[in-house]
Amino acid sequence: MGDVAMTVPVLRAFVAQYPKIKITIISVPFFKPFFEGLPNVSFFAFDSKKRHKGVVGLFRLFQDLKELNIDAFADLHNVLRSKFIRTLFKSIGHLTAFVDKGRIEKTALIRAEYKIFRPLATMFERHAKVFEELGFPIDLSNPTFPPKQNLDSKTLALTGEKNQKWIGIAPFAQYDSKVYPLDLMQEVIEKLSENLAYKIFLFGGGKEEIERLDSLSNQRENVVTIAGKINFKQELQLISNLDIMLTMDSGNAHIAAMLGVKVITLWGATHPFAGFSPFNQPIENALVSDRNLFPKLPTSVYGNKEVEGYESAMRTILPKTVVDKITIYLK
Repeated sequence: MGDVAMTVPVLRAFVAQYPKIKITIISVPFFKPFFEGLPNVSFFAFDSKKRHKGVVGLFRLFQDLKELNIDAFADLHNVLRSKFIRTLFKSIGHLTAFVDKGRIEKTALIRAEYKIFRPLATMFERHAKVFEELGFPIDLSNPTFPPKQNLDSKTLALTGEKNQKWIGIAPFAQYDSKVYPLDLMQEVIEKLSENLAYKIFLFGGGKEEIERLDSLSNQRENVVTIAGKINFKQELQLISNLDIMLTMDSGNAHIAAMLGVKVITLWGATHPFAGFSPFNQPIENALVSDRNLFPKLPTSVYGNKEVEGYESAMRTILPKTVVDKITIYLK
C-alpha cells in the first residue's frame, strides 16, 4: 500500500506540469481511490485472481493495454510481473523506463560491518527519474495537495463535528521490528487524551489489530477506534481532515503525506535514510531509535529482518518525546 501511495505525489506534480499528457495507472482495484481527482489520470484494474492471473493472464493484460494505444510504459514497481509487461512493450518498439530501487546502496546502508550511513535518494526522486527518462522531467519542489474531503454521514457519526484538533494514530506495521511497543504507545495515547482539545482516531485493520486498538482506546471519550467501522475510501476522507498523523514506517504514513497532512513517524529496524520517509515531511518529523545504543541500525530496508538483541531498539524513543513533538505541532 505504501509503495502505491508514494506514486501519488509524483503523479500529481506530473499532471500539473504536463496537463496535455494522459496517464493510465495499472494497479489492483483496492487502490483506485488514491488516484481519484487527479486530472488526466485513468485507472486500469489489474485482475490478479482471474483475467490477469499467471503467465497467460499477463499476456492478456498486455493485449488489454495495447488497446489503450499507449505511447510509453513507466514501470514504477520493477517486479517480475511489471518487468514482463515492460519487456513486451519494449519488444514492439514502445518507450519504456523502470525505477532503480538502489539495492546496492541500500545493502551498504543496512549491513552490520562497513556500513555506509548516509541518506539515499527518496522513492519520490526515483519515480520522478523514470518519467525523466521518458522525456518528462518533474519538479517536486513546490507540491500541491488536494483539499480536505467532505465526510459522509456514517463517518461523521463516528467523528462528530470537528471542534477539536484531530490526531490520527496508526500503531501497526507489516513487521514487528517496525512497531512501537504497545505499552509505550498506550502512554502516548493516555497523555494526549488528557487534553480535551484533542480528538484521537486509531487506525488499523483485521480482527487482532481492532482488539488491540480497543484496548489502547480504553473507552476514553476523545479516543475513537476507526478500524473496521468505515470503508477504505471513507478512511481516506477522514485522514485528509486530520491535523497530524502519528505512524510507524508504514503505508499510513504515505497515505497521510500524499493528502498533505503533517506526519510524525517512528522508526525501529528501518531508517528514513533508505528513502522511504513520507513525502514533503522534514527529517525532524522522523523519530529514530538510538544508534549509539544500537549501532547496527538500520538493520533492514523493509523491516523483514530482525537482529538478535535489537528487539527493544524502539524503546529508546521515549513517549514524552513523541507527545512533545505532536503537541508542538498542534500549537
